[in-house]
Amino acid sequence: MEEGLEVRACTRCPALCDARSRIVNGVGPADADLCFVGEAPGAEEDAEGEPFVGRSGQVLDAALRDRGLARRDVRITNCVRCRPPDNRDPTVEELGNCRGYLADELAAVDPEVVVALGKVPAEHLLERSVAVTAEAGTLYDARLGDRTHRVLVCVHPAATLYDPGQRETLGAALDEAVALVDAADGGQSRLGEF
Repeated sequence: MEEGLEVRACTRCPALCDARSRIVNGVGPADADLCFVGEAPGAEEDAEGEPFVGRSGQVLDAALRDRGLARRDVRITNCVRCRPPDNRDPTVEELGNCRGYLADELAAVDPEVVVALGKVPAEHLLERSVAVTAEAGTLYDARLGDRTHRVLVCVHPAATLYDPGQRETLGAALDEAVALVDAADGGQSRLGEF
């Protein structure tokens, strides 16, 4: 395992340690051009040990397939690596406790584009309030650790489960992410064969 990609033990957040069954590390290539960052693991992610494997993950997988991509082509991780009790949002302190792990992972992967999936990751990465639906598909530079990353705001895949009108917003943001990666790589991305 490449340095910075995996957290094996952590006890910084007592409430999260009590609620988790495991630490859920990111998955996908260690050199992925596209990295998706969610909020935190849910119950299914905690049980399986992989991010975005529940209903939201199914939506994300389908949206990737619609763009000729597979889960194995991208990196998927979370701001917080342990499941918050009752699937609540992670606290500011919990996000801060895990920030260094996310910074290390993004530095190791060095993606062309980081896609913030939803309000919590967008606000955490950009360090400001974010109107996710209004800003979806917009690219910003964000400092994390000692690196600057290109962060694209995106609605959370779960938003499409509650509001089918968000499918178009999700799709447009993912189209923009893929186009940015292709442009950065001169049309020769590592995203896989289309």
